[in-house]
Amino acid sequence: MDLAQAVYEITEALPKMETYGLISQMTRAAVSVPSNIAEGSGRSDKDFSHFLAIALGSLFELNTQIMLSERIGYLTSEQSLALQGRADKLQMMITGFKRHLDDGNSPVVL
Repeated sequence: MDLAQAVYEITEALPKMETYGLISQMTRAAVSVPSNIAEGSGRSDKDFSHFLAIALGSLFELNTQIMLSERIGYLTSEQSLALQGRADKLQMMITGFKRHLDDGNSPVVL
């Protein structure tokens, strides 16, 4: 949720001509991550693992869009590195959790 919020905040400064292009793609990918985690959490462990894989795909997509935004001058390197760092940390967390489920372990209930 924090990454999605950060993406929304940072894309507010992108050119309006990108509203239906890069901005839409970035926000959709960012929202897809917590949405797939939430949807998968109500399913079987096998299905949950599948939804985690989709969330990871969205993170990879978002990272590509962040890098492109920096390359074309929409984001500073600092902004790009900050977002990529958050996405990378989330990727490691989701990957670890997915591995835990795939090994036959039940999710940890908080």
